[in-house]
Amino acid sequence: MKILVVRLRLIGDVVLTTPLLRALRRRYPEAQVTYLVEPPAAPVLRGNPHISNLLVIPKGRGLSRLRDDVSIARRLRREKFDVAIDLHGGPRGAWLAWASGAPMRIGYAIKGRSWMYSHVVQRPADEAPRHSVANQWDLLAPLGIEPGDAARDPVEMPEDPQAAAVVERRLRAAGMTGAHPLMVIHVSAGNPFRRWPRESFEALVMALARRDPSRRIILTCGPSDARAAKSIADSARLKLGPLADAVPDLGEFDLAELRALVGRAAVYIGGDSGPLHIAATTSTPIVALLGPTLPERSMPWRDPRWFAEAVDAGALECRPCRQRTCAPGDFRCLTRITADQVAAAAERALAAGTARNQVRPCDGARVR
Repeated sequence: MKILVVRLRLIGDVVLTTPLLRALRRRYPEAQVTYLVEPPAAPVLRGNPHISNLLVIPKGRGLSRLRDDVSIARRLRREKFDVAIDLHGGPRGAWLAWASGAPMRIGYAIKGRSWMYSHVVQRPADEAPRHSVANQWDLLAPLGIEPGDAARDPVEMPEDPQAAAVVERRLRAAGMTGAHPLMVIHVSAGNPFRRWPRESFEALVMALARRDPSRRIILTCGPSDARAAKSIADSARLKLGPLADAVPDLGEFDLAELRALVGRAAVYIGGDSGPLHIAATTSTPIVALLGPTLPERSMPWRDPRWFAEAVDAGALECRPCRQRTCAPGDFRCLTRITADQVAAAAERALAAGTARNQVRPCDGARVR
């Protein structure tokens, strides 16, 4: 049996498809599973044991993209897939699933595109209080696969050995040893509706450093907000004075390196973005800052034995929202989250991690 899985983007969304890959492999252990993805999210899938082939397609525009898609469609048809599963429903993904020629094509009921599928599944509203993994799992029902469970089928992103070696060297060069609890704080998100204010991150960094000067707090960010981490770290170091060593500058990390870094951390703190879900592929304790999204939809999908706590602004009339415009105009779902709240959650996460395991980032230890 040959199965085509289509999810072109985004990073977090691709991470959230990985439990389905495990379920497909369990249901069809001898199947050839090909995953179709665009370059930015491809590192999530490299080394995934449940994929037979990873097909990374260009993310072009205009005539270039049209030529690429025709070429890709011809390649997919030659593969003679039995099943194509479109895990998103966007125009490009839907067309490629249809163009594959697979006799069984599964996708969401979306106006203007449902005709491309042989099996159509209703899609819950984006803001519905239901986890994204559960929503996608509905697409496996036509294959007779029962609903998933986070303990049995967690998100996965295998650690890349080369990236791990790079991270080890950078930590060692920064003078970090097992005596320095490592805290990773991701300070950006793909859109402004999920970005906690800069001054709040700065206050959090200073509170955590002052609580225990032996800590080492690494700030990371994504390409959508490339200078945020450096700006916040520089300001925090200036205000921390003699405690400035608690916020070392390790530069930027690619996705594989970020996965390795978080795997060595005592805690990860960040908003609802791709790195949050990459962090969920480890067992590192997590503090999730949720603004317009709900915990029921966006919390880490992994074994509940591993600590994960959401910090949010509580019930608001405007929450959840579609993240197109802020109805009150003040982003209250984010600005009402205080640094003290997040710091307290981080301390609980650290206590949970310490009770489970002693993290030694420069000795190659893993959080298990």
